[in-house]
Amino acid sequence: MSSFGTSSPRDANRSTWILIAVRAGYAYNWFTIGPALPAIGAAFSVGPGEWGILVASFLVGAGAMQVPAGLWARRYGPRSVGLSGAVLLGVGSVLCALAPSFLILWALRVVAGIGAGLFFSPAIGLVSSLHAEGRRGLAVGGFSSAFSAGAALGLFVSAIVVADIGWQWDLALGGIGLLALTCIAAFIIPRSAGAAPPRTVRIERSPRAFRIPAVWAIGFAFIGLEGAAFATSQFVVPYGTLTQGWTAAAAGAVGIAFVLPSVVGGPYGGTVAERRPDHRTQFVLATVAGAAVLFVLPWFGLVGAVMIGIAFSFSYGFIYAVMYVVPQYMPDLPREEIPLAIGLFNSIQLAGSAVIASAFGWVLAATSYSFAWPALAVMMLLPLAVLLAIPPLRRSSRRGAVSAGGGPALGAVAGPSRERAP
Repeated sequence: MSSFGTSSPRDANRSTWILIAVRAGYAYNWFTIGPALPAIGAAFSVGPGEWGILVASFLVGAGAMQVPAGLWARRYGPRSVGLSGAVLLGVGSVLCALAPSFLILWALRVVAGIGAGLFFSPAIGLVSSLHAEGRRGLAVGGFSSAFSAGAALGLFVSAIVVADIGWQWDLALGGIGLLALTCIAAFIIPRSAGAAPPRTVRIERSPRAFRIPAVWAIGFAFIGLEGAAFATSQFVVPYGTLTQGWTAAAAGAVGIAFVLPSVVGGPYGGTVAERRPDHRTQFVLATVAGAAVLFVLPWFGLVGAVMIGIAFSFSYGFIYAVMYVVPQYMPDLPREEIPLAIGLFNSIQLAGSAVIASAFGWVLAATSYSFAWPALAVMMLLPLAVLLAIPPLRRSSRRGAVSAGGGPALGAVAGPSRERAP
């Protein structure tokens, strides 16, 4: 990936800011569907079970495209792949507003999810390519945090828009806004940033990221977390309006509490992960804390739900930050494959979370929220057992630790290497 940040800091900063805006718009379109679920159900005569399938459809598309997006970014450059994904997400969201049936709406949400999958990991690579080494942390951190800001805005605004002018406008306005931001990004971001590698550059056919056990373990261990994070953000507004009697604005505020505090949890988690090598312990403690507060949600009112949302969101923001730090210290992972590694474990998590979100919908349809929320908390915890398959942590003289079989051990962070990179 090329970096022009050292020669044109102003262009790099402008491009980074517009990418942060696109990231927020991208997240907004993830979460417009949640507040619209009751209205969609009324329009197409479907219930919570089908709502879960609709929510999961987006995750199916996003998960399926994570790895292809990373591979295509290696070949065609992260700029073209990432911006193309944002366009597809925007178009898909607008088309969802025009869907004449539930089945077509479901298919179009898959298409929108495909666009989301194409954007994510290439966009991380694009942000990195804008800045010289040693200056990327703040930019990547700001880009990552923009997701929570966009998600919170999407939940709150959508709750009001759906109540005032309908679910079709809710979905359409999100797509139109993202398309506008993407057009601005295409104009502002120089083509030299995140450009495709020269044809003379040999690209390894079998990426090393596919052969690192810790990457796969991170993916499978947190399918419950991903599913719980997505299900809570999509169902908490209908939960508040339909069963708790909250106003749309109050339910939207609770929705914000379930996503926005991760903006704080992320930087804190990243700082802890850089300073301490015990990532497995960090993962487990934060996940248990998040599951514990979610388990007791049915027994608290509006204020309690806000506090639970804050604690839950902080915990998963912490976890995701640790996830994105770990690949930076895997000694066998080439720098250019970090987005691919992140895309791989995100793909696994999204695919698994689609199952979790669907299961939550069917549990809700068969029982009630009083049973479904604790059941979702249990689903968060069960996949953590996968972490036991990772060998114990060991330090190495290089920039990571090596596990049995030559793969990096989970949670390895060593001091700066004295060896010059090849």
